[in-house]
Amino acid sequence: MNKVFVISQREDAHADAISTGIALAKSLEKSAEIFAYSFEYFGEAEYYNPKFVAVAQKQVMKQKAAKIEQSLVKLSASDIPIHNVWSKDLYEHACHHSARHGFDLIIKAVHHAEHYLPVDWNLIRHTRVPLMLLTDNPLHNCDALMMALDLDSKKTLKQQLNRAVIRQACLLAKATQCQLHLAFVIRLPRVIHDMDIVDTHAMIQSARQKHQKLFDELGLSDESIHITVGDPDLCLYQLACKFKVKYLVVGAVQRQGLFAYMVGNTAESLLSRIRSNVLIVPAREGQLQPLD
Repeated sequence: MNKVFVISQREDAHADAISTGIALAKSLEKSAEIFAYSFEYFGEAEYYNPKFVAVAQKQVMKQKAAKIEQSLVKLSASDIPIHNVWSKDLYEHACHHSARHGFDLIIKAVHHAEHYLPVDWNLIRHTRVPLMLLTDNPLHNCDALMMALDLDSKKTLKQQLNRAVIRQACLLAKATQCQLHLAFVIRLPRVIHDMDIVDTHAMIQSARQKHQKLFDELGLSDESIHITVGDPDLCLYQLACKFKVKYLVVGAVQRQGLFAYMVGNTAESLLSRIRSNVLIVPAREGQLQPLD
């Protein structure tokens, strides 16, 4: 345990996953390991000249490793292990290897927020350890960390996920010296909200009174507790921008199959607009994966 799985960024990525991952690992008192993924199609050569393909694969991986080694020298971190992986499906290897070999955290740069890659979608759906996706368009002068909780859910899985999000958020806030905030969005369809037939202020006050015991246990001031009404992804984006959130910690139920395609996850919706780094705490098929 106490290991961070850092996925090296693509050449055209805006976020530097290697330097950020190493710095975070150090703050969390964990050891970082760099995973450099490569894959290329070689056309008919793959079928008719396997020796050529083997040589080409080796050359591609060697070039990528050399660039990472140069980055580590600049960071005075040449002792950090580099693992070269030839894999068409990055997420399959990353999810399996990180869980099997005792990693506590995966760090990856989002390629482009407006066109994030299917690999990010698959990592969110399948990871068994917390996953941090680094934004390519960060806010400036950020010093806050916000955890998003679903406090009104009666489902055991959601309640367990809330506790896991709290645990991860507190650890990260302490390690990064960020001010801890809590966000709770009371879900209300926009059409009902716009009709102005619901007293949203009363809903917020009621929720604050109902969950005050938890707020007291966490030692949060009233200024650090944000309860709002509306669509979770939009509200969390607005809160993150307003309070200059550097890290947003959310839970992911990780729905599978057709239902997942139709409904999706709040974490996935956030990536299309969020300007904070998002730490996703996973759950799988009704059973929360161990995070300690």
